[in-house]
Amino acid sequence: MKIFLTGATGFLGANVLRLLLAEGHAVVCPIRAPNRCVEGLPATLVRLPLAEGPAEEAALAEAMRGCDGLMHVAGLFDPSPGGEARMAAVHVGATRALLRAAEAAGVRRFLYCSSSVTVGFGSKAQPGDEDTHLDADVVYGRANPLRAYHDSKAAGEALVLGAAGVEGLVVNPDYIIGPWDTKPTSGQLILAMGKGWVPVYPRGGKCFQGAEDCARGHLLALERGVAGRRYLLGSHNLSYREFMGMVAEVVGRPAPFLPLPRRATAALGWAGARLQRIDAHRFAGLDGRVLGAMQQDRYRSGRRAEQELGLVSRPLQESVEAAWRWFRAQGMAGPRPKTG
Repeated sequence: MKIFLTGATGFLGANVLRLLLAEGHAVVCPIRAPNRCVEGLPATLVRLPLAEGPAEEAALAEAMRGCDGLMHVAGLFDPSPGGEARMAAVHVGATRALLRAAEAAGVRRFLYCSSSVTVGFGSKAQPGDEDTHLDADVVYGRANPLRAYHDSKAAGEALVLGAAGVEGLVVNPDYIIGPWDTKPTSGQLILAMGKGWVPVYPRGGKCFQGAEDCARGHLLALERGVAGRRYLLGSHNLSYREFMGMVAEVVGRPAPFLPLPRRATAALGWAGARLQRIDAHRFAGLDGRVLGAMQQDRYRSGRRAEQELGLVSRPLQESVEAAWRWFRAQGMAGPRPKTG
C-alpha cells in the first residue's frame, strides 16, 4: 500500500513509519522540518502544514493523491499557556483539513490516532473497553489541560467516525513504551529510574503497550478494522508498582517500595505547573491531573484489537528493554549505575 502518515517526527509516528517501511509499504509524510525520527529513511517527506484553508487542503490533497490510506498520528499534550488552542489545532482543525483533502484525493481509509483518555476504565478484574462510559467531568474536571486534551481528542474522533466521504476508524493507544521517545514522554519514568533510585511508586495502575506492538495495531486497523469502530491499543494491565519493578530490573536499580503519599501528589502537581512554564513537554507528566490519575486504578482491555484485528503483543519487558537501549544509545540515560 501507499500510506499518508502524519506525526512521523514524533514518538509513536516514528515507530509506525518504521513498521510500514519494514512491511514494504510506500509512505508519504507531511512534516514541518526533518529530525532524527525520519532522517535517512526511504519515505517521501513533504513540507506541508496540517492546517485548514483552501490552499492548505489542496496541497494536502495533491500530496496524498494515489495513497490507499491515511494515518493521522500527529498529536500532542500541551499544558503550557496557549496549549489548549495548539491541541485543538492538531486534533480537530488538522483532522478536518485532512478529511477534506482525503475526500478530494479519493483516499478512502482514514485512521485517526486518538488516546485512551477518551475510553472508560475499570479494575483489573473488570477492565474498561471501547464501550465503557466515561464521565469526563468527574474524571478530568472542567477546565484544565488534561480535560482540553480529552475534549480535542474526542472531537477528532467524532469527526472521523461521522465522516461520510471516508471509511473512518479510530485507535486509542494507552501507556506506550518503546524507542524513539525523543522528548521524552512516557519514557520519562524509565529515564528517571535509570538515572537514580526512585523509592516511591504511585498507588494506581494502567494499561501498557509496547510501541512496536502499538504501531502494528495501527497497520492492522487500517487493513482489517471495521469502519466506524474504535480499537483500544493496550495489552498489559499492571499496577505502577509492578511496572516500576520491571523497569528497575531492566535499568539495574532497586525496585521502589513505598507508596506515593496522596498529599505528595498535590505538591508535585504544584511544582509541575511551574516547571511546565520552562519546558511543557519535559514536565508534562507532572501535571496535577496526570499525577492524580496515577494514584487510581485505570485498567482497560485490548480484547477487541486482539479478536478483530489479530493483534498479538510481546512481553512488555521486551519493550522496556528496547526503550532503555535506545535511550542509552542516544546518550539520554546518564552513566551506568554501579553494581556490586
